[in-house]
Parts: sequence; C-alpha cells; structure tokens
Amino acid sequence: MKISHKLLGLVLVLSLIACKETTGETTVEKTVEETSKSQYDIPDSWIQKRVDAANKRLNATEAGKVLWSAMEAHGGLKTWYSNGYFSFRFNYQPVNGKGIRDSYQTIDTWSNKARHHSIEDPSSIYGWDGNESWVKAKDSTSFDYDTAFWALTPLYFSGQPFVLDGEGVNLELLPEQNFKGKAQKVIKATYDAGVGSAPDDYYILYVNAKTNLVDAFKYIVSYPKYFPNGGHAPEKITVSQGTTTVNDITFSTGFKTYWSTKDKDGLGEYITKIEVSDLSFSPAVDKNFFSKPEGGKTINK
Repeated sequence: MKISHKLLGLVLVLSLIACKETTGETTVEKTVEETSKSQYDIPDSWIQKRVDAANKRLNATEAGKVLWSAMEAHGGLKTWYSNGYFSFRFNYQPVNGKGIRDSYQTIDTWSNKARHHSIEDPSSIYGWDGNESWVKAKDSTSFDYDTAFWALTPLYFSGQPFVLDGEGVNLELLPEQNFKGKAQKVIKATYDAGVGSAPDDYYILYVNAKTNLVDAFKYIVSYPKYFPNGGHAPEKITVSQGTTTVNDITFSTGFKTYWSTKDKDGLGEYITKIEVSDLSFSPAVDKNFFSKPEGGKTINK
C-alpha cells in the first residue's frame, strides 16, 4: 500500500508538471498570435461621434437627408464603421475582354487603407497604407493596370452610399425621375478641391424612393494621372444587380456599367460586368497588414 501511495503521488506530481508546461506553451502561443494581429479597436465613442457629426451635417439639407436615408436602408453608418475590416472579391470584366481586374481585397473602412491580392496569383499584392501606394509582384505583367488608382476604386462601388459621409463632400438634390420603371430620389456628390486623388470626380446616386437602396449611380473618372491637362472620361452609369446582407449591411452582388446617354434611363452601350463575392467583415488582420511588405516597391502617383 505504501508503494501504491508513492506511485500515486508521483503520478500526481508529473501530471501537475505536465499541466504547467502545457499551460505555459499555450500562453506563449496565444501571446505570439495576439502580437501578430492588428485588432480593429476603434472605440465606440469615436464611431458614435463620427456618426453623430454625419447625421447632423447630412440632415441639415434635403440632399443630405436622401443620402442619410440611403445609409440607414443599407444598414446604418454606425454598423458600417463598427463591423471591422471589410473584405470582398471584385471581378471587373470589360465586355471587350481588355483590362480585366480580378482581386480579393481587405479595406480598413475607418481610415480608407487597402490591400489586394491577385486571384490568379495570390502572391502578387498591392495596397494603400494611408500615405503611399505599394506593390509586390513577380514581374510587371502581374498587374497590367494602375494599382495606385485601383486600390480604393472598388470601395467606391461596393461601399456606396457610406463612402460619401465625410467632410469635403458636397451634395446637391436633383429632380426625381423614373429609372427602369421605379421612382428615384437623385443626388449629386462633388468634392472640395484637394479632397482625395481625383477631386474633380462626381457621383450621381439613384436612391429608390420606396426602398431607399442605391439602385444605380453615374460617375466620371478625372484621375490626374490619366488626365494631366484636366478633363475626364465620358460619364458612365452602373446599375446594381441584386443584393445580399452581410453583418447587417446590404451590398450589391454585382453591377452592370454602361456609357451614360440622354435617352430613357440613360443606358447607352453596355461596357462592363462586375461580380462582387466573398463579402465579409473581420475584427483583426495581420500586423502591418496594410503596410508595404519586405520586397515591395512604392508607387509614385
């Protein structure tokens, strides 16, 4: 019996040691994991302050009220900023087969940072860290388009109407009209000089009078690198192709883009199909996720 007690004691001691070692290893692994992640830790008070300011500013004008109602219908500005990092695949397919742009991206909606990877080659990546654009790819053929311009461009499709909440955005209420048989409230958004990389851009939103969802929007591209002497590309109109709701935010699952005309509905030649998929929000990304990685190159705008 004495021997049995000794063995039992030894087993208990070894078990305790094993538990301590296991606990220690778990703690180390957890610490490493936590330090390798960047948490989306925007305080609720910051979000509420930003939302309150937007609410007050927008509801002071008739055009702003239309935009605010669209934000509410799409899930609410507070939810948009509270959900975390926004990720989605944006497959931009011109019907002529030229200039296809297919990438999976993650956006910091709070500060408009972005990181993309190519669907064809996930090791080829590019992004915008809030101060500079960067790219890391196997060669110059990995991205045959302007990645600095494109880093945030998909957000201005999938992020409507939330991307128009900020300072420096000017709104104008235009006459209501029918679009594809449905009554629309129409607002035009322009920018103050110096706001963003293309302050001469504008958007004209068609907000469904019944649902308050954005059914379509017109826009121009005035990116100075494309138009160094001023001017812009012809106006386009892009039309939502169905919706889905993710974390209480309603998104379009695709778009069809046409040249804008003066004809009924303003739909000219069909030029681009866009598929939007794999939408999600996340509370964390890898540390320095939006920063230029080792071996990456800075892009001069």
